[in-house]
Amino acid sequence: MAIPDFSAHGIAAKYAVLVDVGYLYAAAGEVLLGAKERKEYRVAADELIQALQKHVVQSISGELLRVYWYDAARDRVPTVDQRVIAQLPWVKVRLGNLNARGQQKGVDAQIRSDLEALARHHAVNDAVLIAGDEDMVPAVEAAQAYGVRVHLWGVEPPFGTNQAERLVWESDTVEILSADFLRPFFTRAPVPVPVPPAPSPAQVFASRAKPMPPKAPVGQTSKLGPGRPHVEEVGEHVAQKWILTRGRDNIRDLLPGPILPTVIDTELLIEAEKELGHSLRPYPEARVWLRDGFWARVYREFDLGVGISSK
Repeated sequence: MAIPDFSAHGIAAKYAVLVDVGYLYAAAGEVLLGAKERKEYRVAADELIQALQKHVVQSISGELLRVYWYDAARDRVPTVDQRVIAQLPWVKVRLGNLNARGQQKGVDAQIRSDLEALARHHAVNDAVLIAGDEDMVPAVEAAQAYGVRVHLWGVEPPFGTNQAERLVWESDTVEILSADFLRPFFTRAPVPVPVPPAPSPAQVFASRAKPMPPKAPVGQTSKLGPGRPHVEEVGEHVAQKWILTRGRDNIRDLLPGPILPTVIDTELLIEAEKELGHSLRPYPEARVWLRDGFWARVYREFDLGVGISSK
């Protein structure tokens, strides 16, 4: 059913997309891969968000206000994937807490609060809600009372239904995202394979065929740039710090490497420069050493041997 075009009456119609990531990922993981836990699959979230944005244009007239991406993280410390998503244009990441049992806390409340606030302040005419929990019903009713149309999107279930019946009833329109639509964005996570005892980082680095420029003394910056051993040491120190502060699960998201997402690679560079007290940006080879040190520590943490970074 076509949605009226308010722009014809001089009204700037806007819409928002509110995504319960826990529901979307769990439902898609089940129907596509038979997966029960998020660690069993990987999601190309940036491409998925772009596909959702394009899809909504086909059914709703107006201008996108933003996509609200509701997820959870331990102690609300964002994961690698969440940090990358937060950099996307027109995307607002909202984080609830993920407890020790892997349960999300506070996510539903954030969705309800935002949906009601958008409606109350007349920020949108339409809201696309990707969710399945009956707890969303009061917020849907409140938004409708302020004149906002709520369009419920769900994920094709393997059988039966994966959305609360009353939530379906209360929504203005209902659409199911097919497994075929979602399939390009979900892949099964690689299973880490233990490797035989690996050579030490020094042995691996020494075996490179590419001739390297003369080293400056450890910790000293010369005209040729900073010393390689010290830069590698700093890379390992940053990795150790992140393992402790961000958690092993978040760092595991970087595997198998050795390529780092741009956002994370930039964070690594900034952290290293703070410790070194000077910039590494004029020295491309030093950035490679920094990544080598980082990966050496990460791979030891997960008993995967020693990695070589991508230049």
